[in-house]
Amino acid sequence: MLQNAWKGYNCSLFAYGQTGSGKSYTMMGFGTNKGIIPIMCDELFSSIETKKRSASLDQEFQVSVSMLEIYNEQVRDLLNLSLHVRGGLKVRQHPTKGFYVESLTSHAVYSQADIESRIVEGTRNRTLASTNMNSTSSRAHTIVSIYFHQKSRNNAGQFVTKMSSINLVDLAGSERSDISGTSGDRLKEGSLINQSLSTLGNVIKCLTDKTKGKQFVVAPYRESILTKLLKNALGGNSKTAMIATISPADIHYEETLSALRFANKAKNIKTTAVVNESQTDKLVRELREENQKLLDMLRRGQMGIGYTEEEVAEMRHSLEEQLKKNQEEMEKMNNSWQQRLKEAEAQNKLKLEEERQEQERMKSVPHLWNLHEDPALTGMVTHFIIPGKSKVGTLKGTEILLSGLR
Repeated sequence: MLQNAWKGYNCSLFAYGQTGSGKSYTMMGFGTNKGIIPIMCDELFSSIETKKRSASLDQEFQVSVSMLEIYNEQVRDLLNLSLHVRGGLKVRQHPTKGFYVESLTSHAVYSQADIESRIVEGTRNRTLASTNMNSTSSRAHTIVSIYFHQKSRNNAGQFVTKMSSINLVDLAGSERSDISGTSGDRLKEGSLINQSLSTLGNVIKCLTDKTKGKQFVVAPYRESILTKLLKNALGGNSKTAMIATISPADIHYEETLSALRFANKAKNIKTTAVVNESQTDKLVRELREENQKLLDMLRRGQMGIGYTEEEVAEMRHSLEEQLKKNQEEMEKMNNSWQQRLKEAEAQNKLKLEEERQEQERMKSVPHLWNLHEDPALTGMVTHFIIPGKSKVGTLKGTEILLSGLR
Protein backbone atom coordinates (compact mmCIF):
# COMPACT_ATOMS: atom_id res chain seq x y z
CA MET A 1 0.00 0.00 0.00
CA LEU A 2 2.82 2.40 0.80
CA GLN A 3 4.43 1.68 -2.58
CA ASN A 4 1.16 2.67 -4.27
CA ALA A 5 0.94 5.79 -2.08
CA TRP A 6 4.43 6.85 -3.20
CA LYS A 7 3.26 6.48 -6.81
CA GLY A 8 0.34 8.86 -6.13
CA TYR A 9 -2.55 6.39 -5.86
CA ASN A 10 -5.29 6.53 -3.24
CA CYS A 11 -5.18 3.44 -0.99
CA SER A 12 -7.72 1.91 1.36
CA LEU A 13 -7.57 -0.95 3.84
CA PHE A 14 -10.49 -2.08 5.94
CA ALA A 15 -10.97 -4.87 8.46
CA TYR A 16 -14.25 -6.82 8.50
CA GLY A 17 -15.52 -9.51 10.84
CA GLN A 18 -17.74 -10.25 13.81
CA THR A 19 -17.24 -8.57 17.17
CA GLY A 20 -14.36 -9.99 19.21
CA SER A 21 -12.56 -11.54 16.22
CA GLY A 22 -9.55 -9.19 16.36
CA LYS A 23 -10.25 -6.27 13.98
CA SER A 24 -9.14 -3.49 16.33
CA TYR A 25 -6.18 -5.60 17.46
CA THR A 26 -5.14 -6.05 13.82
CA MET A 27 -5.55 -2.37 12.91
CA MET A 28 -4.54 -0.58 16.14
CA GLY A 29 -2.58 -3.22 18.04
CA PHE A 30 -2.44 -3.70 21.80
CA GLY A 31 0.31 -2.72 24.21
CA THR A 32 3.74 -3.41 22.73
CA ASN A 33 2.20 -5.32 19.80
CA LYS A 34 1.73 -2.68 17.12
CA GLY A 35 -1.12 -2.93 14.64
CA ILE A 36 -1.16 -2.15 10.93
CA ILE A 37 -1.85 1.58 11.40
CA PRO A 38 1.15 2.31 13.71
CA ILE A 39 3.43 0.10 11.59
CA MET A 40 2.35 1.87 8.39
CA CYS A 41 3.00 5.29 9.98
CA ASP A 42 6.48 4.11 11.08
CA GLU A 43 7.30 2.87 7.59
CA LEU A 44 5.97 6.02 5.94
CA PHE A 45 8.15 8.39 7.96
CA SER A 46 11.15 6.05 7.74
CA SER A 47 10.81 6.16 3.93
CA ILE A 48 10.44 9.96 4.03
CA GLU A 49 13.62 10.33 6.10
CA THR A 50 15.48 8.05 3.66
CA LYS A 51 14.21 10.06 0.68
CA LYS A 52 15.13 13.36 2.31
CA ARG A 53 18.79 12.35 2.57
CA SER A 54 19.05 12.08 -1.22
CA ALA A 55 16.34 14.61 -2.11
CA SER A 56 17.02 17.86 -3.91
CA LEU A 57 16.04 21.25 -2.54
CA ASP A 58 12.93 21.26 -4.75
CA GLN A 59 11.54 18.08 -3.18
CA GLU A 60 9.12 18.34 -0.30
CA PHE A 61 7.00 15.81 1.61
CA GLN A 62 3.81 16.76 3.44
CA VAL A 63 1.79 14.50 5.75
CA SER A 64 -1.45 15.29 7.56
CA VAL A 65 -3.91 13.06 9.41
CA SER A 66 -7.59 13.01 10.34
CA MET A 67 -9.55 10.50 12.40
CA LEU A 68 -13.31 10.06 12.65
CA GLU A 69 -15.83 7.56 13.92
CA ILE A 70 -19.37 6.75 12.78
CA TYR A 71 -21.40 6.12 15.95
CA ASN A 72 -25.14 5.45 15.60
CA GLU A 73 -25.00 6.85 12.03
CA GLN A 74 -23.46 10.10 13.30
CA VAL A 75 -19.94 11.31 12.45
CA ARG A 76 -17.59 12.47 15.25
CA ASP A 77 -14.16 14.06 14.82
CA LEU A 78 -11.92 12.09 17.19
CA LEU A 79 -9.11 14.68 17.02
CA ASN A 80 -11.32 17.65 17.88
CA LEU A 81 -14.00 16.77 20.43
CA SER A 82 -14.73 20.47 20.97
CA LEU A 83 -16.31 20.43 17.50
CA HIS A 84 -19.59 19.00 18.80
CA VAL A 85 -22.49 19.34 16.37
CA ARG A 86 -26.01 18.14 17.16
CA GLY A 87 -26.66 15.11 14.97
CA GLY A 88 -22.94 14.76 14.12
CA LEU A 89 -20.84 16.31 11.36
CA LYS A 90 -22.53 16.59 7.98
CA VAL A 91 -21.53 14.41 5.03
CA ARG A 92 -21.54 16.39 1.78
CA GLN A 93 -20.93 15.44 -1.84
CA HIS A 94 -18.39 17.19 -4.07
CA PRO A 95 -18.85 16.90 -7.87
CA THR A 96 -15.29 15.57 -8.37
CA LYS A 97 -14.02 14.48 -4.93
CA GLY A 98 -17.18 12.56 -3.98
CA PHE A 99 -18.49 12.31 -0.42
CA TYR A 100 -16.59 14.10 2.36
CA VAL A 101 -17.16 15.15 5.97
CA GLU A 102 -17.78 18.86 6.41
CA SER A 103 -15.63 20.63 9.06
CA LEU A 104 -13.47 17.55 9.68
CA THR A 105 -10.09 18.74 10.98
CA SER A 106 -6.86 17.65 9.32
CA HIS A 107 -3.69 17.99 11.41
CA ALA A 108 -0.25 18.51 9.88
CA VAL A 109 2.33 16.06 11.27
CA TYR A 110 6.10 16.20 10.86
CA SER A 111 7.38 13.01 12.53
CA GLN A 112 6.45 9.46 13.45
CA ALA A 113 6.09 10.45 17.12
CA ASP A 114 3.75 13.29 16.16
CA ILE A 115 1.38 11.15 14.11
CA GLU A 116 1.48 8.41 16.76
CA SER A 117 0.41 10.88 19.45
CA ARG A 118 -2.49 12.00 17.24
CA ILE A 119 -3.66 8.42 16.68
CA VAL A 120 -3.33 7.64 20.42
CA GLU A 121 -5.43 10.73 21.14
CA GLY A 122 -8.09 9.60 18.66
CA THR A 123 -8.04 6.03 19.99
CA ARG A 124 -8.58 7.34 23.51
CA ASN A 125 -11.68 9.21 22.30
CA ARG A 126 -13.25 6.20 20.56
CA THR A 127 -16.62 4.87 21.70
CA LEU A 128 -16.07 1.54 23.50
CA ALA A 129 -18.31 -0.63 25.64
CA SER A 130 -18.27 -4.06 27.22
CA THR A 131 -20.29 -6.99 25.88
CA ASN A 132 -20.27 -10.70 26.69
CA MET A 133 -18.09 -11.33 23.63
CA ASN A 134 -15.60 -8.46 23.99
CA SER A 135 -14.80 -6.37 27.08
CA THR A 136 -13.54 -3.50 24.87
CA SER A 137 -15.94 -3.79 21.96
CA SER A 138 -15.78 -0.97 19.38
CA ARG A 139 -19.26 0.52 19.13
CA ALA A 140 -18.45 2.61 16.07
CA HIS A 141 -16.69 2.43 12.71
CA THR A 142 -13.33 4.25 12.81
CA ILE A 143 -11.61 5.76 9.76
CA VAL A 144 -8.01 7.03 9.94
CA SER A 145 -7.07 9.09 6.87
CA ILE A 146 -3.44 9.94 6.10
CA TYR A 147 -2.92 12.57 3.39
CA PHE A 148 0.49 12.31 1.73
CA HIS A 149 1.76 14.97 -0.71
CA GLN A 150 5.04 14.80 -2.66
CA LYS A 151 6.39 17.88 -4.40
CA SER A 152 9.27 17.49 -6.85
CA ARG A 153 10.45 18.23 -10.36
CA ASN A 154 10.19 15.66 -13.13
CA ASN A 155 12.78 14.93 -15.85
CA ALA A 156 11.54 17.85 -17.91
CA GLY A 157 12.12 20.25 -15.01
CA GLN A 158 8.39 20.68 -14.37
CA PHE A 159 7.07 21.04 -10.83
CA VAL A 160 4.74 18.10 -10.01
CA THR A 161 2.75 17.31 -6.87
CA LYS A 162 1.53 13.75 -6.30
CA MET A 163 -1.23 13.36 -3.74
CA SER A 164 -2.31 10.18 -2.02
CA SER A 165 -5.04 9.56 0.52
CA ILE A 166 -4.52 6.45 2.68
CA ASN A 167 -7.77 5.37 4.36
CA LEU A 168 -7.45 2.80 7.14
CA VAL A 169 -10.86 1.57 8.32
CA ASP A 170 -11.61 -0.37 11.49
CA LEU A 171 -15.22 -1.51 11.10
CA ALA A 172 -17.34 -2.21 14.16
CA GLY A 173 -18.10 -5.92 14.42
CA SER A 174 -21.35 -7.56 13.43
CA GLU A 175 -22.98 -9.28 16.38
CA ARG A 176 -25.96 -11.36 17.49
CA SER A 177 -27.68 -9.93 20.53
CA ASP A 178 -28.40 -13.35 22.05
CA ILE A 179 -24.67 -14.23 22.09
CA SER A 180 -23.22 -10.79 22.89
CA GLY A 181 -25.78 -10.25 25.65
CA THR A 182 -26.60 -6.69 24.62
CA SER A 183 -29.65 -4.74 25.73
CA GLY A 184 -30.75 -1.11 25.94
CA ASP A 185 -28.19 1.27 24.39
CA ARG A 186 -25.86 -1.61 23.47
CA LEU A 187 -28.72 -3.31 21.57
CA LYS A 188 -29.51 -0.09 19.68
CA GLU A 189 -25.82 0.36 18.79
CA GLY A 190 -25.56 -3.25 17.62
CA SER A 191 -28.68 -2.84 15.48
CA LEU A 192 -27.29 0.25 13.71
CA ILE A 193 -23.88 -1.42 13.28
CA ASN A 194 -25.51 -4.46 11.67
CA GLN A 195 -27.66 -2.19 9.49
CA SER A 196 -24.65 -0.27 8.12
CA LEU A 197 -22.71 -3.52 7.58
CA SER A 198 -25.74 -4.97 5.78
CA THR A 199 -25.77 -1.93 3.47
CA LEU A 200 -22.03 -2.42 2.91
CA GLY A 201 -22.76 -6.03 1.94
CA ASN A 202 -25.46 -4.91 -0.51
CA VAL A 203 -23.05 -2.40 -2.10
CA ILE A 204 -20.37 -5.05 -2.52
CA LYS A 205 -22.94 -7.45 -4.05
CA CYS A 206 -23.99 -4.79 -6.59
CA LEU A 207 -20.37 -4.01 -7.46
CA THR A 208 -19.67 -7.73 -7.89
CA ASP A 209 -22.68 -8.03 -10.21
CA LYS A 210 -21.33 -5.10 -12.26
CA THR A 211 -17.98 -6.85 -12.55
CA LYS A 212 -19.79 -9.92 -13.92
CA GLY A 213 -21.37 -7.78 -16.65
CA LYS A 214 -24.85 -7.21 -15.25
CA GLN A 215 -26.43 -3.98 -16.42
CA PHE A 216 -28.73 -1.46 -14.69
CA VAL A 217 -27.27 -2.23 -11.27
CA VAL A 218 -27.14 0.75 -8.89
CA ALA A 219 -25.10 0.41 -5.70
CA PRO A 220 -27.02 1.83 -2.66
CA TYR A 221 -24.21 4.06 -1.35
CA ARG A 222 -26.61 6.66 0.03
CA GLU A 223 -28.37 4.26 2.41
CA SER A 224 -25.61 4.51 5.03
CA ILE A 225 -23.02 7.05 6.19
CA LEU A 226 -20.39 4.29 6.11
CA THR A 227 -20.97 3.38 2.46
CA LYS A 228 -21.02 7.06 1.45
CA LEU A 229 -17.54 7.60 2.90
CA LEU A 230 -16.26 4.29 1.49
CA LYS A 231 -17.58 4.93 -2.03
CA ASN A 232 -14.16 5.75 -3.51
CA ALA A 233 -12.54 2.83 -1.68
CA LEU A 234 -15.10 0.31 -2.95
CA GLY A 235 -15.81 1.36 -6.50
CA GLY A 236 -13.85 4.48 -7.32
CA ASN A 237 -10.36 5.94 -7.45
CA SER A 238 -8.51 3.71 -4.98
CA LYS A 239 -6.39 0.60 -4.62
CA THR A 240 -8.25 -1.29 -1.91
CA ALA A 241 -7.49 -4.29 0.30
CA MET A 242 -9.66 -6.01 2.89
CA ILE A 243 -8.81 -8.08 5.96
CA ALA A 244 -11.43 -10.61 7.08
CA THR A 245 -11.06 -11.62 10.75
CA ILE A 246 -12.72 -14.80 11.97
CA SER A 247 -13.16 -16.57 15.31
CA PRO A 248 -11.92 -20.15 15.82
CA ALA A 249 -14.85 -20.98 18.14
CA ASP A 250 -17.36 -23.48 16.73
CA ILE A 251 -20.32 -21.52 18.14
CA HIS A 252 -19.41 -18.74 15.67
CA TYR A 253 -19.56 -21.06 12.65
CA GLU A 254 -22.31 -19.06 10.90
CA GLU A 255 -20.58 -15.69 11.44
CA THR A 256 -17.24 -17.11 10.24
CA LEU A 257 -18.85 -18.52 7.09
CA SER A 258 -20.62 -15.19 6.48
CA ALA A 259 -17.34 -13.24 6.83
CA LEU A 260 -15.57 -15.57 4.38
CA ARG A 261 -18.41 -15.23 1.85
CA PHE A 262 -18.25 -11.46 2.24
CA ALA A 263 -14.49 -11.50 1.60
CA ASN A 264 -14.93 -13.76 -1.43
CA LYS A 265 -17.38 -11.27 -2.96
CA ALA A 266 -15.21 -8.28 -2.10
CA LYS A 267 -12.12 -9.67 -3.85
CA ASN A 268 -14.02 -9.74 -7.16
CA ILE A 269 -14.55 -5.97 -7.16
CA LYS A 270 -12.46 -4.01 -9.64
CA THR A 271 -11.59 -0.39 -8.89
CA THR A 272 -10.10 2.17 -11.27
CA ALA A 273 -7.20 3.92 -9.55
CA VAL A 274 -5.38 6.81 -11.21
CA VAL A 275 -2.34 8.83 -10.17
CA ASN A 276 -3.48 11.99 -8.38
CA GLU A 277 -1.85 15.19 -9.52
CA SER A 278 -2.46 18.62 -8.08
CA GLN A 279 -4.86 20.62 -10.25
CA THR A 280 -2.90 23.80 -9.62
CA ASP A 281 0.37 22.22 -10.70
CA LYS A 282 -1.31 20.70 -13.73
CA LEU A 283 -2.67 24.12 -14.72
CA VAL A 284 0.76 25.73 -14.33
CA ARG A 285 2.36 23.01 -16.44
CA GLU A 286 -0.27 23.38 -19.16
CA LEU A 287 0.20 27.13 -19.20
CA ARG A 288 3.95 26.73 -19.49
CA GLU A 289 3.54 24.31 -22.39
CA GLU A 290 1.04 26.58 -24.08
CA ASN A 291 3.32 29.57 -23.62
CA GLN A 292 6.23 27.64 -25.11
CA LYS A 293 4.12 26.61 -28.13
CA LEU A 294 3.10 30.22 -28.65
CA LEU A 295 6.71 31.43 -28.52
CA ASP A 296 7.75 28.72 -31.01
CA MET A 297 4.97 29.74 -33.40
CA LEU A 298 5.98 33.39 -33.09
CA ARG A 299 9.60 32.53 -33.94
CA ARG A 300 8.41 30.63 -37.02
CA GLY A 301 6.06 33.47 -37.97
CA GLN A 302 2.95 31.28 -37.96
CA MET A 303 0.96 33.61 -35.71
CA GLY A 304 1.01 36.44 -38.22
CA ILE A 305 -1.90 35.09 -40.26
CA GLY A 306 -5.19 36.50 -38.98
CA TYR A 307 -3.64 38.32 -36.00
CA THR A 308 -2.00 41.68 -35.66
CA GLU A 309 1.26 42.06 -33.77
CA GLU A 310 -0.59 43.80 -30.96
CA GLU A 311 -3.04 40.90 -30.62
CA VAL A 312 -0.20 38.37 -30.56
CA ALA A 313 1.66 40.37 -27.92
CA GLU A 314 -1.53 40.70 -25.89
CA MET A 315 -2.17 36.94 -26.04
CA ARG A 316 1.38 36.17 -24.93
CA HIS A 317 1.18 38.76 -22.15
CA SER A 318 -2.12 37.27 -20.96
CA LEU A 319 -0.62 33.78 -20.73
CA GLU A 320 2.46 35.04 -18.93
CA GLU A 321 0.29 36.91 -16.41
CA GLN A 322 -1.81 33.79 -15.78
CA LEU A 323 1.34 31.74 -15.32
CA LYS A 324 2.67 34.26 -12.83
CA LYS A 325 -0.58 34.17 -10.85
CA ASN A 326 -0.47 30.39 -10.62
CA GLN A 327 3.15 30.43 -9.45
CA GLU A 328 2.21 32.93 -6.74
CA GLU A 329 -0.66 30.66 -5.70
CA MET A 330 1.72 27.71 -5.41
CA GLU A 331 4.06 29.79 -3.24
CA LYS A 332 1.14 30.74 -1.01
CA MET A 333 0.18 27.08 -0.69
CA ASN A 334 3.76 26.22 0.27
CA ASN A 335 3.90 29.02 2.82
CA SER A 336 0.58 27.94 4.33
CA TRP A 337 1.94 24.40 4.78
CA GLN A 338 5.02 25.71 6.56
CA GLN A 339 2.73 27.80 8.73
CA ARG A 340 0.62 24.73 9.52
CA LEU A 341 3.74 22.84 10.57
CA LYS A 342 4.78 25.68 12.88
CA GLU A 343 1.30 25.75 14.43
CA ALA A 344 1.36 21.96 14.90
CA GLU A 345 4.78 22.16 16.58
CA ALA A 346 3.53 24.93 18.87
CA GLN A 347 0.43 22.91 19.81
CA ASN A 348 2.55 19.84 20.55
CA LYS A 349 4.91 21.83 22.78
CA LEU A 350 1.93 23.31 24.64
CA LYS A 351 0.35 19.86 25.02
CA LEU A 352 3.58 18.33 26.33
CA GLU A 353 3.99 21.17 28.82
CA GLU A 354 0.41 20.68 30.06
CA GLU A 355 0.99 16.93 30.46
CA ARG A 356 4.25 17.61 32.35
CA GLN A 357 2.49 20.04 34.69
CA GLU A 358 -0.31 17.51 35.28
CA GLN A 359 2.21 14.78 36.12
CA GLU A 360 3.93 17.10 38.61
CA ARG A 361 0.59 18.05 40.13
CA MET A 362 -0.38 14.38 40.57
CA LYS A 363 2.64 13.92 42.86
CA SER A 364 1.27 16.34 45.45
CA VAL A 365 -2.49 16.79 44.88
CA PRO A 366 -5.10 14.07 45.72
CA HIS A 367 -6.85 12.86 42.57
CA LEU A 368 -9.07 10.19 41.03
CA TRP A 369 -8.18 8.31 37.85
CA ASN A 370 -9.93 5.69 35.76
CA LEU A 371 -9.18 1.97 35.68
CA HIS A 372 -9.97 0.13 32.44
CA GLU A 373 -9.75 -3.46 31.20
CA ASP A 374 -7.60 -2.14 28.36
CA PRO A 375 -4.28 -0.96 29.90
CA ALA A 376 -3.91 1.56 27.07
CA LEU A 377 -7.04 3.37 28.31
CA THR A 378 -6.17 3.23 32.03
CA GLY A 379 -5.28 6.57 33.62
CA MET A 380 -6.60 8.60 30.69
CA VAL A 381 -9.19 10.44 32.83
CA THR A 382 -7.93 12.33 35.89
CA HIS A 383 -9.95 14.41 38.37
CA PHE A 384 -8.09 16.50 40.94
CA ILE A 385 -9.73 16.93 44.36
CA ILE A 386 -9.58 20.60 45.32
CA PRO A 387 -9.71 21.75 48.97
CA GLY A 388 -13.23 21.88 50.43
CA LYS A 389 -16.30 19.95 49.25
CA SER A 390 -16.32 18.30 45.84
CA LYS A 391 -19.51 16.88 44.35
CA VAL A 392 -19.25 13.81 42.10
CA GLY A 393 -22.03 12.91 39.65
CA THR A 394 -23.53 13.13 36.20
CA LEU A 395 -25.45 16.39 36.69
CA LYS A 396 -24.13 19.62 35.29
CA GLY A 397 -22.57 21.93 37.85
CA THR A 398 -20.77 19.17 39.80
CA GLU A 399 -17.04 19.63 40.41
CA ILE A 400 -16.21 16.12 39.16
CA LEU A 401 -18.48 15.35 36.20
CA LEU A 402 -18.82 11.70 35.21
CA SER A 403 -20.11 11.16 31.67
CA GLY A 404 -19.89 8.62 28.89
CA LEU A 405 -21.67 5.42 27.89
CA ARG A 406 -24.16 4.21 30.49
